[in-house]
Amino acid sequence: QVQLVESGGGLVQQGGSLRLSCVASGRTKTTYAMGWFRQAPGKEREIVAAISWSARITYYADSVKGRFIISRDNAKNTVWLQMNSLKPEDTAVYYCAADLYGNYTGANYWGQGTQVTVSS
Repeated sequence: QVQLVESGGGLVQQGGSLRLSCVASGRTKTTYAMGWFRQAPGKEREIVAAISWSARITYYADSVKGRFIISRDNAKNTVWLQMNSLKPEDTAVYYCAADLYGNYTGANYWGQGTQVTVSS
């Protein structure tokens, strides 16, 4: 089992930045790919970004390319999502996930989520 705890969400104005953090505990020695998903009200959950265990491979949704950066430090069991140039459409609950599958469509472990609200 892996437990994931997110932090760093909040309210920010359009064009601003936020940095989300996700700390993993439990079976952290396994070489999981990790990622960030988000779910806006009335919409399905979607992948935002993903990163391989070695951090050599990253994936970004088209909607966030060039604005968001995913990174990880395995020694600290931590994954970050740096979000820049935020837009109102980025407003959602953001979830950290581990052990991704299905071409980033799902994951076996989830955090509780952190709210990100971008005002216009």
